[in-house]
Amino acid sequence: MTAAPTSFASHNPADPSDVVCDVPASGASGAAEAVEQARAAQPGWLRAGAAARSSALSAVAAAVEAAAGELAALAVREAGKPLAEARAEVARTAAIWRYYAQAPYEPTGAVHETAGGPGLLLTRRRPHGVAGLITPWNFPFAIPSWKAAPALAAGNTVVLKPAPEATACALRLAELVQQALPAAVFTVVPGGATEGNAVLATADAVSFTGSTAVGGVVTRAATARGIPVQAETGGLNAAIVLPDADIGRAAAHIAAAIAGYAGQKCTATSRVIAVGAALDPLREALAEALRALPVGDPADPATVCGPLISARARGRFDQALSGASVLAAGTAPEGPGWYAAPTVAEKVPAGHRLLTEEVFAPVAALLPADDLAHAVRISNSVPYGLVTSVHTGGLEAALHGLDDLDTGMIRVNAPSTGVDFHLPFGGTKASGHGPREQGRAALDFYTSSRTYTLAP
Repeated sequence: MTAAPTSFASHNPADPSDVVCDVPASGASGAAEAVEQARAAQPGWLRAGAAARSSALSAVAAAVEAAAGELAALAVREAGKPLAEARAEVARTAAIWRYYAQAPYEPTGAVHETAGGPGLLLTRRRPHGVAGLITPWNFPFAIPSWKAAPALAAGNTVVLKPAPEATACALRLAELVQQALPAAVFTVVPGGATEGNAVLATADAVSFTGSTAVGGVVTRAATARGIPVQAETGGLNAAIVLPDADIGRAAAHIAAAIAGYAGQKCTATSRVIAVGAALDPLREALAEALRALPVGDPADPATVCGPLISARARGRFDQALSGASVLAAGTAPEGPGWYAAPTVAEKVPAGHRLLTEEVFAPVAALLPADDLAHAVRISNSVPYGLVTSVHTGGLEAALHGLDDLDTGMIRVNAPSTGVDFHLPFGGTKASGHGPREQGRAALDFYTSSRTYTLAP
């Protein structure tokens, strides 16, 4: 049996010799202790009332805004996120906390008449207790925030186990959050699988974002314990382009969705489906758009595609191109970072990993379709169902076929990437399990419904 690591180091993906942080692992006992401390703090946090919780979340939003420049620079350094995207993520993080700061004032239930006779029936939603959050590295501030903020607003306490690659970001976010909250209401436990398993074994509800394989383990373990579980586990997203689309605009959107942040988003475009006569002009426009995207140092404000997160991720990208015909590729910079050239492949054989696996890199397959119905069948043919983008000049044809798309989100004339945090986020099939994240749907996940009968 391999011993659990005693410490976790994160490295700058653009310069792997730069160690961003190296912290001791919490260990299973440390993670479990954090959950118990959070459980002891939870009743007081709930009883503090709506005004206290709202004020605290508003204070977090203000603190994130005040530290925006520092946080963006940290996301660039630790997660390799291009500066423009890092700044946007930090702004969204502040907006998420501010959005959920209003949630404590929302109704927590309803009053109903009885079926017959005097009395009242009440429904009321109550927090679970301790929310265990297991988060990835690619949105090191936004994902922990869109899980933690609704959990806290509803009266839960939070224990966050971040991905090791984003440890410094999580710890800095925790410092800002903890300044506004009572002790033990929000805790970070650095570590890996050992710590994640301990949180999973002790928390009262679990929200996970990460790989499909680990998400399955999390879901089964939480289900066996009988606790609420939410798992967002990736996608193999398609962009469908109809012949009447603005091809240049569609190509620009798709290229950005393939290569933005080196394709390291669960909403990135992995398959491009050209319908009928759209194939040839899209083929040329997409190749041109992809080659024109700035690839390089994530600290450069002009960069769109920075490095991959690790050497392992770079190896996975190289393996994914085996057996595929490259239509177009950008230029990966020379240097020490884990860079990959944004790539579109064509004539990809059935069963190829580009058509069956989420590579999580700046690569996509170009596929032809006879008509919209055929394109929908191709889009639905994979195990995932997170998001589909549809590009068209007239909504009639698109709307006619959109209901047959088996994805949780559909974006028309927009990139597949992009999240509206005030609306439900999630997918079908292997892309997710449990209730949706974000918006009011998140408040439903972090609470349970109770029905009260009041007889005279």
